[in-house]
Amino acid sequence: MVKSVSIIIPTLNEASVIGYALDSVWSQVDVEIIVSDGGSDDDTVQIARRFSGGGMRQVIVVQGPRGRGRQLAAGASVAHGEMLVFLHADNQLTTNFVEQLERAGWPAWGAFRQRIDDPRWRFRFLEWGNALRARVLGRVFGDQAMFVRRDLYEQVGGFAKVNLMEDVMISSRLRAVRWPRLLAGPVVVNARRWQRRGVLRQTWLNWRIQFAFLCGTTPDELSKRYG
Repeated sequence: MVKSVSIIIPTLNEASVIGYALDSVWSQVDVEIIVSDGGSDDDTVQIARRFSGGGMRQVIVVQGPRGRGRQLAAGASVAHGEMLVFLHADNQLTTNFVEQLERAGWPAWGAFRQRIDDPRWRFRFLEWGNALRARVLGRVFGDQAMFVRRDLYEQVGGFAKVNLMEDVMISSRLRAVRWPRLLAGPVVVNARRWQRRGVLRQTWLNWRIQFAFLCGTTPDELSKRYG
């Protein structure tokens, strides 16, 4: 039985959104919250440190080399929870996410269904496709708020210390041990990257990155190529 939960949030210049992510999990008083920063030069760290429960509770801030895989690994290394939940800085978890995990019997690993923060129908299609990928292919991406029990996380070696594709890499290792569980959530996903590039262009870029990785391109090479 899982008795403790840690939330790990990787950040790099996320001052515009980190407060919303922290607000979404702060109401869970028994949850440990860790922000793993990769060298922000805006107010990200200051905003995280301003969160306080009026007592001993605070957001733990870890600072180290940038690269989401490195930052997730660093955050997990200081976490005390038996269940680790990895939340992107521009995502927000539903207020009953711990209850969902408990009702599901504390699954070995998995993710939450998404709700992309844009009312247009094309985003509902993206949500459906991402949920289908998790259920049918067992592939979970980072913006689905991946969760994993600590014992399994350590068993598969944790996150690779890379700049890109860390979620795909650990998902493949976890899937080889146990199929993921997709919970109702939702995790609210900021639509900014699709709004910036356009839905079709961003989706095509994602597919190109996935294909290049499958063909043997390293995560660091992909990071340089697609930035």
